[in-house]
Amino acid sequence: MSLAEIESLLTSEQHRADTEIVAMRTLNDLEALERSLLGKTAPASLVKAAFKDLDTKERPEAGKALGAFKHHVTVLLDARRQELAAAAAAQRIAEDRIDVTMPSRPRPLGHAHLIAQVREELEDLFIGMGYEVAEGPEVETDFYNFEALNMPASHPARSMWDTLYVDLGDPGEVLLRTHTSPVQVRVMQNRTPPLAVVAPGRCYRRDTLDARHSPVFHQLEGLVVGEGITFGDLAGTLESFTRAYFGPGITSRLRPSYFPFTEPSGEFDVTCIFCEGSGCSVCSQVGWIEIGGCGMVDPNVFEAVGYDPEQVTGFAFGFGLERMAQMRFGIDHIRAFFDNDVRFLEQF
Repeated sequence: MSLAEIESLLTSEQHRADTEIVAMRTLNDLEALERSLLGKTAPASLVKAAFKDLDTKERPEAGKALGAFKHHVTVLLDARRQELAAAAAAQRIAEDRIDVTMPSRPRPLGHAHLIAQVREELEDLFIGMGYEVAEGPEVETDFYNFEALNMPASHPARSMWDTLYVDLGDPGEVLLRTHTSPVQVRVMQNRTPPLAVVAPGRCYRRDTLDARHSPVFHQLEGLVVGEGITFGDLAGTLESFTRAYFGPGITSRLRPSYFPFTEPSGEFDVTCIFCEGSGCSVCSQVGWIEIGGCGMVDPNVFEAVGYDPEQVTGFAFGFGLERMAQMRFGIDHIRAFFDNDVRFLEQF
């Protein structure tokens, strides 16, 4: 076999390798092709036996051609072997895969508690009427909860509130606020008239739980102070609020009452929303339901915060948020607001 024949044979085998190696689909087929290209009986391997018949000068050229052929084929075989091995591994993974995915547990989105909804609605309503929202601490001192509100230590009106005292400071000095009126005192201490604020928040009293009372409850109080504020402004404000919150068919009325921090004082009633004033068991046949208290700010309260009662007047009002929600949504017992019963909460 001449040098030209050897080179022709190697070229032909290289073309075959280029075509068939990339066409192999399994590692077993690739190994069989490798034996046919580089094995002991492969044409390329038989070429080496013909080197002895070549001229001494032609042998290096033949050896160089054979080495180039083997290197080229080996590179192609290794590349294809890696591709087939990766494909086989991916197939095994896919075949052996176990689906352990479980249906997800639905977690329904929550929403604001009914009392929070009522509070936000009332805040928006009063903001629309020109009020600002003010807040204060739930743990208060005797001064803000009682004394500044015209109830000194010996005042009999203190018995109107069943107070929960906190074991801090001097005995009877620190307590859980019994109403949100302390916020009004704090606002007046830090602001100059005119002012109009509402103070919503949580309050505490040592009450026995029944259909309308709870040791923990929520109030919203309003305060307006300025020059020339009259009782007529108070009555008009409460009437506007009543119609805006309960609807145009519901109206308000004021009855004389007593509160130590207002003079004159009144009870704030609205038309019974269940019978619309005709009389029913809910309103005890009178056609009215009590909402809260109100009145003109007592001059002693103004003096306690540094206001001149000869220069300014004002009114205040307050009511319970639970009572508002009970009336508007027909809820029988105040306990429902605190039981965390999802069946109840999901209704609102």
